[in-house]
This record gives sequence, C-alpha cells and structure tokens, in this order.
Amino acid sequence: MMPFWIALQFLTIFPIQLKSLPTPQQNAYSLIFYPVIGGLLGGLLYFLACGLLSLHSSTLLISGLVVSVWVGLTGGLHLDGLADTADAWVGGYGDRERTLTIMKDPQCGPIGVLSLVLVLLLKCVALETLLQTRQLYWLIVLPVLGRFAVLFLFLTCQYVRQKGLGSGLLEYLPRKILWSILVVGLTSAAMFNDRIAVVVLIFCCTLFYLRHLFVRRLGGITGDTIGASIEISECICLVSAAILSSVHFV
Repeated sequence: MMPFWIALQFLTIFPIQLKSLPTPQQNAYSLIFYPVIGGLLGGLLYFLACGLLSLHSSTLLISGLVVSVWVGLTGGLHLDGLADTADAWVGGYGDRERTLTIMKDPQCGPIGVLSLVLVLLLKCVALETLLQTRQLYWLIVLPVLGRFAVLFLFLTCQYVRQKGLGSGLLEYLPRKILWSILVVGLTSAAMFNDRIAVVVLIFCCTLFYLRHLFVRRLGGITGDTIGASIEISECICLVSAAILSSVHFV
C-alpha cells in the first residue's frame, strides 16, 4: 500500500506520514493510484456540492466555494506548475534553455498570474453552469481525467531534468499496467454517456497537443508542465462539459 500513500501524500494536503523513505520503484508505482486519488478528490467535491445545493444557496457562490476547496485539497500544486509554465513559455522566446531557466524561478510573473486568473475564472463559470443543470457527476469525472494526463505524459515523454522530481520514475515505470489503466479508464468513461464520450475525445486531443508543444520546445516534460497539463485539461474539459450541458443527443 506504500505507493497509494505516496500518491495521496503528493497529490493532496492530507497529513500522510510515511513510515519509511520510499524507494524509486515505490515512487514509480504510485502513478497507478493517481486516478484513484482523482476519484477521491472528485467524490469529496461531489458531496460538498450536493450538501451546498441542498441549502438552496446561489449556484455562483457554490461554484466559487467548490473551486476554492478543489484548489485547497491539492495545495495549489498544479496551479503553481501552470503559472511557472506560462511565465517560462512566454518569457523563453522559443529557446529551450531560457524556458527551463525561467521555469525554475520561484517568482510568479504577470503572465503566470494571468494564467491563474483565467483558469480559475473559467472553472468557476463553467461549474456554475453545470450546477444549474445538476450535472454534478462531472465533479468526479474531471479530477480523474486530470490525473490520467500525468500517466499519458510519463508514458510518452522524456523527463528533461536529470535531477528533477520525476527523473527517477521512468526507470521503474510499470508501463503495461499504466497503459491498461489509461485505455480501460478512458474507454469506460466514454461509455458512460454521450457527453462524457465527447469530453474524453476533447481531453485526448488536448493531451496530444500539449505533448506536441512540450516535446517541440523542451524535448520532453518537467514537473511544472505536468501540473500545467492537469490544470489546462481539467479547465478545457470543464468548459466543454458546460457547453454540452444543454445539448440533447439523439
């Protein structure tokens, strides 16, 4: 169970105390449980939204509260990656080394701040639309999809920082298991209903495009680009779900 606790400790703010220092293999196998942690986060958000809606509160207020808890449960980890990636992407002027250097800078520039504002604003507005139509299941689906993004990027990209957090994972990565989880998970989600099937397709297209950008500019991925991918894919899928919420499929 060590890989599960590693994943829970890394992806959430839950106070998990590991009994021993994880081995590189255990760290790599923790990726198996990333979608599970996404489902756990989604379940908490789902029940929070249900509870708040039962009080007949404003859906806009509930949306803001749920998104705030969403950020809080992850400790803002992925948003930090988004801000660093946005700053580096614009400030790097297409140069790999300059992009990587800016990405390591702990200070958040104006582009990073702008990216955070836009993503959080879009998430709040899109979620408010879904709350109005009572399509709360998206709160479970989307955090799981976001963690599938991590699996896809690790399976298909090189980690460009030799001493980075993810550099030791690739050697012990359980590729067959992760590919099975990714394929079965996405296929199962797409079979749930037509709206989810469309969003899964949009999610896959988003991931392939992000991967293309990362490989072209950096030659692979970093921890920051992984965090950015989670936030971008969740945001795009949430907005897509909101747009599809009023569409009637035959």
